[in-house]
Amino acid sequence: MNSMLVIVLLALAGAATAQRNSYAYGPPQDSSEESYESSEARYDFDWAVNHGDSGNNFGHQEARDGDNTQGSYYVQLPDGRLQTVKYFVDGDSGYVAEVNYEGEARYPDSFESFESREYRPPRPVYG
Repeated sequence: MNSMLVIVLLALAGAATAQRNSYAYGPPQDSSEESYESSEARYDFDWAVNHGDSGNNFGHQEARDGDNTQGSYYVQLPDGRLQTVKYFVDGDSGYVAEVNYEGEARYPDSFESFESREYRPPRPVYG
């Protein structure tokens, strides 16, 4: 009898404390223009990789405040130059980039141009 009383009391307590939520689809509760303006995109990030053993050296930085976005990225090219791109986007102006290169392109002495390569069929491999 005591266990039955406990179960009834728990059921009544649960029913009394349960909140009734409406899960109907509709517009957001606060759809005023002010809330729209305050939710404009704002962020700032940067990251970089510099791994000397593999020669990987690249990174990216960007900041945005509403419609104004600006940033830059860079990459160490296989020919030894560092390519840097600075860019901005301001509203409807579109993506505007400035590309620069640092250093001088260098190629190994053993580099053969594409035109001088002679075709040779692959050697058979027997396992």
